[in-house]
Amino acid sequence: MDGWVALLEEDPRPWLRSCDEPAARWVALTHLDREPGGASNVAAARLAVVADPGTGRLLDRLDTWGDGAPASGHQSPAFTPNVVHLLADMGVGAGDSDRIERVLDEFMEHQDTEGRFESFGMVRGADREVWGALACDHHIIAEALIRFGRGTHPAVERAVERIASDLTETAQGTAWLCRPHSATGFRGPGRKADVCPQVTLEAARLFSRLAQNWRPDGIDDAVRTSTRVWADRRDHKPYMFGHGRRFKKVKWPTFWYDAHWVLDTVGRFPATWSEGDERRAVAEMAACLVAYNFGENGRVTPRSTYKGFETFSFGQKREPSPFATARLAAVLSRFPSMVDEIADVDVAALTGSEAGLP
Repeated sequence: MDGWVALLEEDPRPWLRSCDEPAARWVALTHLDREPGGASNVAAARLAVVADPGTGRLLDRLDTWGDGAPASGHQSPAFTPNVVHLLADMGVGAGDSDRIERVLDEFMEHQDTEGRFESFGMVRGADREVWGALACDHHIIAEALIRFGRGTHPAVERAVERIASDLTETAQGTAWLCRPHSATGFRGPGRKADVCPQVTLEAARLFSRLAQNWRPDGIDDAVRTSTRVWADRRDHKPYMFGHGRRFKKVKWPTFWYDAHWVLDTVGRFPATWSEGDERRAVAEMAACLVAYNFGENGRVTPRSTYKGFETFSFGQKREPSPFATARLAAVLSRFPSMVDEIADVDVAALTGSEAGLP
């Protein structure tokens, strides 16, 4: 399981275990060392995450979910569900924060008649901010509720059933589509019959957190479709979802479609990349993840960041970030049987996207 280290110049784990960033230590313990959640060192790391001032600053960003709250779109790191997921990625869990629990309660107060969770904001086609459901919002809200222990709530179960029933055939294969906004009818970019890569990954990641009996029959096919979007990039590019440097070079904090998101999701479904074109696609994307993000000593110095996170190690571009390193190493660790194949990929020779290395 440690074979991924051979893809890097040096094993980053000793550095991560001794760093002064609690979230990075927690990721290293749980995802790289695979320590059980009940282990004393994991519990101590999680408590350190909760007590960390950086965690407090993120919690302060959790606005009231509803009318009158500052609105931001799902493609913003300030979008409340995105902040909740970032906190979960750092190690914050159910019951750790009253502020998170309040926001989760508010998420469940806004669900349409078809079971989709709604968000509030300005949508094309409306002359004011409105409540309504978009698949890319509904999926991440439902997943946030599951991550924080609300998976058995009837509203969440209803939401999951709706997501399962929305799985369909697209022009690229079994996947999820971009559905029209429930209040305005605005559908978003791209051709109507095309897969939405972001929505499909969100749904697959959600189902990876649930028992097998909750997963729709076509989930593995949907994950394969996600890898084929990369494999077919020379002939078919989903509108606004390219595979050049922006896809390969992770922008922090990561919450949108890129190599990290694809691999982190696909890696949860090993049966989908056991052979064929899907396996080759995974090897190529993993090789790009290494080449475009890891540097000396097996560490990640962020090369692209969103504004507003400068006080976090992942929000600056000067020094290696323990958290970014731990997160990307955790992705590589999902592919222990593919180390040689990943290492054999000539990234500079890949076609159908921006050529060369950063």
